[in-house]
Amino acid sequence: MQIYKVGGAVRDRLLGRSVSDIDWLVVGATVDQMQALGYRPVGADFPVFIHPRTGEEYALARTERKSGRGYGGFTFHASPDVTLEEDLIRRDLTINAMAEDELGNLYDPYHGKKDLEQRLLRHVSPAFAEDPLRVLRVARFAARYAPLGFRVADETRELMRRISASGELQALTAERSWKEIERALMEDQPQVFIQVLRDCGALKVLMPEVDALLDKQQSHTLQALEQAAGEQLPLHVRWACLLHELTDLDQAKALNQRFKAPRESQELALLVVECQTLCHGALELSAAELIELLQKFDVYRRPQRLEDFIAACQAQARSRGENQAYPQADYLRGAAAVAKAVDVKGLVEKGLTGQALGEALKEARLTALEAYRQR
Repeated sequence: MQIYKVGGAVRDRLLGRSVSDIDWLVVGATVDQMQALGYRPVGADFPVFIHPRTGEEYALARTERKSGRGYGGFTFHASPDVTLEEDLIRRDLTINAMAEDELGNLYDPYHGKKDLEQRLLRHVSPAFAEDPLRVLRVARFAARYAPLGFRVADETRELMRRISASGELQALTAERSWKEIERALMEDQPQVFIQVLRDCGALKVLMPEVDALLDKQQSHTLQALEQAAGEQLPLHVRWACLLHELTDLDQAKALNQRFKAPRESQELALLVVECQTLCHGALELSAAELIELLQKFDVYRRPQRLEDFIAACQAQARSRGENQAYPQADYLRGAAAVAKAVDVKGLVEKGLTGQALGEALKEARLTALEAYRQR
């Protein structure tokens, strides 16, 4: 029984990056041996165990065989006879197919270290094509390591094109696809993720609406996403920036539903598609238009949603090199503060209720916003 550190922990150590999660591989052991040592099994069909003291995951060396479509269409075989090399060859990229033993000795049967040095993302074997999720994973790694100069190897890009054309991407579940999209959007250069998917034909399959946007000569979709990442904006704002150039709310709704994006991401994307023009032209809005916009965002109960909307619109403007100061942001914040400052209690004390109270409150806010506009 031999234990190895594998995958990302080895890769990132060699790159000089911090290592947080460690994957452990056990060669030459059985399920019964692992349980006798106190390891707790995870699930019934997958040979992964929890260490009795550290809580880290240890997987038995295994091989896999394609048995169906999509990410989950595999049959796994784990036994003491499976070698380290047999386990590593089933992995996606050579840079993820390295191992270290307990003494720190490096095992690199597929030349991952050389590809690290050459800054290449290269598949380990033709079996890469059996898992369509790897197209998204490679694009995500390209986004993560773009600042270090990494690129997708030509032969791997060609294999990704073949997968994209095969129909296998349609077999991916919304949950697995979104998990990769979410992680990729939170990288430092998420626009690289979108560009790699586009280059291999996967974007046209997964997000045809966004792919069509990038066909436009004046598209700033990738620049807006890059700007949002540069400002370290949260996931839902980055998703909204990716979708912001859509002119059809139905397209945005379709993308939201296709990947089952979280509710916060869905809502903000729709608001940005619908209302971004009003934000960019906020300085010219009438008091009535300001009231309508603020009510759409429910600023009286959900002030953060307006802040997220402003952040997305500001990232768009800056990605175009327009008005880096973006005075519309403070102007809308000021309008929201003025509207919220209207004395509701005083109106209630006058005996107003129901529809009469609502109309009086709206009129008072209109008056306050008209005065705000004249400052």
